[in-house]
Amino acid sequence: MKPSNFDTDQQRRQAMPLRVWRLSFGICVLAVLVLALMPMDVPVPNTGWDKSNHLLAFSVMALLGRRAYPGRTLTVLAGLLAYGALIEVLQSFTPSRSADWHDLVADAVGLALGWGAGKLSQALSRLRASP
Repeated sequence: MKPSNFDTDQQRRQAMPLRVWRLSFGICVLAVLVLALMPMDVPVPNTGWDKSNHLLAFSVMALLGRRAYPGRTLTVLAGLLAYGALIEVLQSFTPSRSADWHDLVADAVGLALGWGAGKLSQALSRLRASP
């Protein structure tokens, strides 16, 4: 019997080494820092609304962090929220940027969305895997 596409995808995801997830997470965290501290006049990819940029970035970091550090979700989420606060502090020292604590709220919402998407994905994978 030929395996379904889901079985093949699930095996591929499980086979992806933890170091690849961790490298992806680290690259994403670094990219977010660079984008957050670049001068405003430099064109960068964005969604068109600052708060949705934060939601997207922190959702992706939460998803990657869950995969990179399984079983440490609370630590990853707390660390990423502190990282968001650090970015705001650093932006307050950047000439063309300014700190906005509403951004930290958007970061927290993004983390919650990323965490929820990860939980949903996990639950769907379990449902598909059960007979």
